[in-house]
Amino acid sequence: MSKLGNLGAKLYRGEVGYDFIGKRKIWYGVSILITITAIVGLAVRGLNMGIEFEGGAIFTTPKTSVSAQKAEEYAADASGHPAVVQELGSGGLRIQVAGVDTAKSDQIKAELSKDMDIKADDINADLVGPSWGASIANKAWQGLAIFMVLVVIYLAIAFEWRMALAALVALIHDITITVGIYALVGFEVTQGTVIGLLTILGYSLYDTVVVFDSLKEQTKGLEKQTRWTYSEVANRSINSTLVRSINTTVVALLPVGGLLFIGGGFLGAGMLNDISLSLFVGLAAGAYSSIFIATPLVADLKERDPKMKALKKRVLAKRAAAAAKAEPAVVGHQADASEDDAEPEDAAPAGAATGPRNQPVRNRGRGRPSGKRR
Repeated sequence: MSKLGNLGAKLYRGEVGYDFIGKRKIWYGVSILITITAIVGLAVRGLNMGIEFEGGAIFTTPKTSVSAQKAEEYAADASGHPAVVQELGSGGLRIQVAGVDTAKSDQIKAELSKDMDIKADDINADLVGPSWGASIANKAWQGLAIFMVLVVIYLAIAFEWRMALAALVALIHDITITVGIYALVGFEVTQGTVIGLLTILGYSLYDTVVVFDSLKEQTKGLEKQTRWTYSEVANRSINSTLVRSINTTVVALLPVGGLLFIGGGFLGAGMLNDISLSLFVGLAAGAYSSIFIATPLVADLKERDPKMKALKKRVLAKRAAAAAKAEPAVVGHQADASEDDAEPEDAAPAGAATGPRNQPVRNRGRGRPSGKRR
């Protein structure tokens, strides 16, 4: 931990750093590749929409010895539709069948009671209408659109429009990757998925705003100096907040990973899968986009500004002049060194000390009162 703290301090002071901005084309390429993969997965496989969005019936049984796989076969035979079965912590089963009306629900309940040897009254049946699910989906999209608009307005006021645009691109990037992975993995999209998806937007935006705030502070009065370009200051802003972003992301991913791999994977809790997968993927994508997408994109947009272009020219011209001035001095130093090698061993350049001087040491004023001579 102490080494990590020392590294963070060095990154913050600019003593060490990684050239994130200089390699931005690599990050753009990686992001484009991941995004295309997510879009292809979404187009080919589609989303596995839950019963809350498609409508159907949910049957909850008491504790039973029937396995989930066997109950899935019973429900599919009784309904004529694919069924999704989840094991509950109480030992019961949760059976979901899409596209079922009230009459069909009663028939399925009766057949499940017979096949699973459970009293029909002990099986709880809930119907979900497709119109309710469509309403929930519309509300979610509306909330997402309003959130995006408010974010852009706030960032444009607090920072500038370039940062607002970069943050919007990063958010769309995170949502696309998360939804695409849902399609590839095949997890069911439920209300928990929507909640998790909306939650990750705040985490993603948090990391981005932290870097933007550091960038805003470090670029005050940037045009008055000729040492650094905007991209170089942006790169320093990423490095100065890098350890903080990593720490906050890891701390957030640990409990979410516990929900996903332990709660959802080993315990079979379906709702935990729905929420935790969207949170896990979204948090990781948000941390990536804030470092590798948002800030490099701001630097690209800012470098197009005529003022920043002029600043970059001045900085590069000053460095070229300094390099040209330093080169003759280096050449002269090398020439002096070669002349030294050509001279006899007992010779030395004028004014140079060759070693101890064999001259008598005068003991003026030593061993007697000051100012008197004998």
